[in-house]
Amino acid sequence: MEDLGTPPAGTLEAAVLAAADLVAGAASVTVLTGAGISTDSGIPDFRGPEGVWTKNPEAEKASDIRYFMTDPGVRRARWEVLAHGGMWDGVEPNDGHRALRPLEVGGRLHTLVTQNVDGLHVMAGTDPALVVEVHGTVRRAMCLGCDWRAGIDVVLDRVRSGDLDPHCDACGGLLKSATVSFGQDLFEGDMERSLAAARECDVLLAVGSTLGVYPVALMVPEAVDHGAAIVVVNGSPTEMDHLATVNVRGSISEVLPRIVGRHPEAVDESRPTW
Repeated sequence: MEDLGTPPAGTLEAAVLAAADLVAGAASVTVLTGAGISTDSGIPDFRGPEGVWTKNPEAEKASDIRYFMTDPGVRRARWEVLAHGGMWDGVEPNDGHRALRPLEVGGRLHTLVTQNVDGLHVMAGTDPALVVEVHGTVRRAMCLGCDWRAGIDVVLDRVRSGDLDPHCDACGGLLKSATVSFGQDLFEGDMERSLAAARECDVLLAVGSTLGVYPVALMVPEAVDHGAAIVVVNGSPTEMDHLATVNVRGSISEVLPRIVGRHPEAVDESRPTW
């Protein structure tokens, strides 16, 4: 597959049109999203210049299961942030999240795999049955000792009422948001489903991800090996740009609606399909 690399200055329009043609011509599209699709909703990334962990390295401990399980102070700080707004307060889907809906409406969305834990794809209207949240979701809570799960507000109400280090009523185990922390395995079946989606699609649309976090980044070479075209949409270079059929470097909430919004019958046959 030809590596188009990063388009030269002034060719963003050409890259958008080429990506739009590929997506419009696909009968089955698998989408992989990362933190970049949610930054326009006011959710900062974690490791960028203004990232949560860059600005506050101590906050990273809350995402390490070893610290979470052994340090009550880390747990209390994490629940305090979640219970009193933190970076999730008032967050809504943006045009990037909403742009993916036409794929589902048209029956062409195979699976939407997201590395994000913010739940914004479901809030934007994507059918939860089509979404794989490989790193879990902050919208739900789970027990580390048993199978108990519930909406996160059940636990947040307890925290707001003074239970600053909540434990499971059923088994006494630690409660945490239903997210995958460092040191935890991915939820059973999620990676298998994600790789299957990569194998079975015509186009893999990777949006807002550095494509450097494994094992989910393996979706890209898996899709290439099975003949899919790769469209990478991101604000900066990714680790898989060399595998992309088309790289689109621009504002996700601005370019993604143009890439996905074209109707299949509107493909311009006069342009190369790369």
